[in-house]
This record gives sequence, structure tokens and C-alpha cells, in this order.
Amino acid sequence: MTRREEILDVAESLLESEGAEALTMRRVAQEMGIRAPSLYKHVPSKDDIEAGLQERALRVMASALAPAGADLLAIMAAYREWALAHRGLYELATRRPLRRDVIPASVEAAAAAQIVAVAGGEHRARALWALAHGLVDLEMADRFPPDADLDETWRAAFTPFR
Repeated sequence: MTRREEILDVAESLLESEGAEALTMRRVAQEMGIRAPSLYKHVPSKDDIEAGLQERALRVMASALAPAGADLLAIMAAYREWALAHRGLYELATRRPLRRDVIPASVEAAAAAQIVAVAGGEHRARALWALAHGLVDLEMADRFPPDADLDETWRAAFTPFR
């Protein structure tokens, strides 16, 4: 494991356990048992750490969706499960501008490929992703009534696209 990967591991742990506000150079260094200036030998900035985490999020999400194959409902269920299990990475990767200036285009394409293939094109895939993203955001914000059957809500949302 490279030192950069170790830094990203620590940053991801902080992000998931304490949220984006904990993701500072000083805090990452503290968790690693080093001084913040030492981090700059391995990463140029906090922005670089965030871009690395966005790239990691896209790669891990693609891996999480892969077992669903071509089953749209299974893909969307896997997306939901991944997002709820990795709230910090999800937020960093989906609620902030994607660092396309440093993340290889192939990474974003790989993360979207399965949905694009099942949807039958990029425009329908974007609509599906936007619908899934909105449902996840509402669920994370506890915006559904307590007695809402969210599994049924997800089925109702995506069944028309099958």
C-alpha cells in the first residue's frame, strides 16, 4: 500500500465516522500520528484527498453494483444499499462537483456503464440515476413518513423503466 492510499484510508475513515467537516489536513495527519506538513510530501492538498476519495467512491460503487448484472431493480437496490452504508463517500461523490480534472474519465464511465447498458442509453441512465439519488437523499434526510414502505417505493419508482 502506498502512503497516499494510507492517507486516503484514514481520510475515508474520518469522513465516514465524523463527516466532511472532520476531513482536514491537520486531522488526517493527527490520525496518522504525523504532523500536517508531512502529508504534503504525499498529497498536494485537501482537494487532492477529496478527489482521491471521489475516485475511490466511484470504483467501490461500481463494484457494489456489478453483482446485480442486468436486473434494474437489483442495480438500484445495490445503489441504495451502497449509499446508505457509505454516507460520507456518497455525499462527497454525489453532492459536490466531480473532480473530472483529475479523476480519469474511464472511472466515471465504468461507474455508469451498467446503468447505461440496462437503461438503454445515457439520457435514460441519467434519469434513473437522478431518481435513485433523490430517493437516497430523501431517505438519508428522514423525509419519508415513519410508516412508509421504502422498498415498495423503490420498486414503484423503477418498475416503469424495466
